[in-house]
Amino acid sequence: MSGSLGRASAALLHLGRGVLLRGPALRTRSSGPAGSGSASREHLDALVKKDKVVVFLKGTPQQPQCGFSNAVVQILRLHGVSDYAAYNVLEDPDLRQGIKDYSNWPTIPQVYLNGEFVGGCDILLQMHQNGDLVEELKKLGIRSALLDAKTDQDSK
Repeated sequence: MSGSLGRASAALLHLGRGVLLRGPALRTRSSGPAGSGSASREHLDALVKKDKVVVFLKGTPQQPQCGFSNAVVQILRLHGVSDYAAYNVLEDPDLRQGIKDYSNWPTIPQVYLNGEFVGGCDILLQMHQNGDLVEELKKLGIRSALLDAKTDQDSK
């Protein structure tokens, strides 16, 4: 993670825990009561396929509880992606381990696009930097806000 992104993440993290705020299109979801099959393969399969963009993170998009989760939220925000499902793995230890097993990826956050595992913070950051994320979002029918920002700059 770049130094400035890390500093921004750290600055946001000092806010700590608080009231959960929900944006108009953002859905922070519970995976269900702990121990109720929240980590079964079938349940996880349903979660990752339910929405076009799904993120499993530590904390919530409004209050990420680690710098990597914050970086993923910030990247999605830069692209104008606000309509996605977010699952807080800190609420459910079974979900936290289950999603790692499901994806065969050892870390959180995890990002899924159209039911397909993309990767964690490092992969999403790389996709953002090389332009692949814009293309992947386009495949989902999501226009990246960065395209609009580029158009605005080009017209000046």
